[in-house]
Amino acid sequence: MSQFIDDIDQRTQLVGQNRMELLLFHLGGKQAFGINVFKVREVIAKPKLRHIPGSSPIVCGVANIRGRTVSIIDLAQAIGFPSLQVDLDEDAKVIVTEFNRSVQGFWVSAVDRIVNVNWETVKPPPHGTGQDSYLVAVTEVDGCLVEIIDVERVFAQINRLKEDISPDVQKQAEALAHDRRILIVDDSLVARKQVERAVTELGFRTETRSDGRAALDYLEELAAADMVDSTIELVIADIEMPRMDGYTLTRKIRENDALKTLRVLLHSSLSGQFNIDMVKRAGADGFLAKFDPDELAAAVVKHVRRA
Repeated sequence: MSQFIDDIDQRTQLVGQNRMELLLFHLGGKQAFGINVFKVREVIAKPKLRHIPGSSPIVCGVANIRGRTVSIIDLAQAIGFPSLQVDLDEDAKVIVTEFNRSVQGFWVSAVDRIVNVNWETVKPPPHGTGQDSYLVAVTEVDGCLVEIIDVERVFAQINRLKEDISPDVQKQAEALAHDRRILIVDDSLVARKQVERAVTELGFRTETRSDGRAALDYLEELAAADMVDSTIELVIADIEMPRMDGYTLTRKIRENDALKTLRVLLHSSLSGQFNIDMVKRAGADGFLAKFDPDELAAAVVKHVRRA
């Protein structure tokens, strides 16, 4: 299973084509769950764990993985399922992930396989799942439903991120024009709220959408009414989103004469040089790794109009 990490160059070719690869896994039942392969460093057998007093209930312990101390999270318990038991069978695995500038392991009952999917077939969660749901999207593989978990929300349970903008950055924003809105596009509720809070602290009003398709529809409606320039100052979009990813959204904006001058920042929990390269290819104005409020605010200050 770990060999897919060595094939990263081939997988980057999917980026920008509104496609991704999902690693499928289970949490003690038949229901299949998925996580973007780009978030995965490796899959290992359950390691020896050391319990840390006072840690979050969803943290089974920490393990030494390749010389690094990594928190191992009981993913089933984290999303409201029964806790995975310590005596799971030999199929139990730890998915070692890297996102949001951190490495963590997710304990799962079994890992299935990797599948290639089109973002257009990935849909937002069904209505009625509620704001407390850790479900960020769903798709279908071989006739079976696959639930994609909002791992950023799980991560937020054990790692409280800095949320406030420093006074120095806020002062820089005083000279900005605040008469137009900043459009925030992200399928993760946690990430969307984080960005919205930072942007609001700078004095801007916001407009939010949960996927690239919804954002493009909104921008095209403004364009049809000749209201883009008077309404939108900047677009901050996630890269991984149902229906239309951030790269494709950026490309669609650049292809539309009424939208092509909009400034676009792509914001992602994924890090790496391939993101920076793809940002340039898609035509975005910049790339930010999630989540540092001062870095985000500084990028906004850089790309919006002066008063």
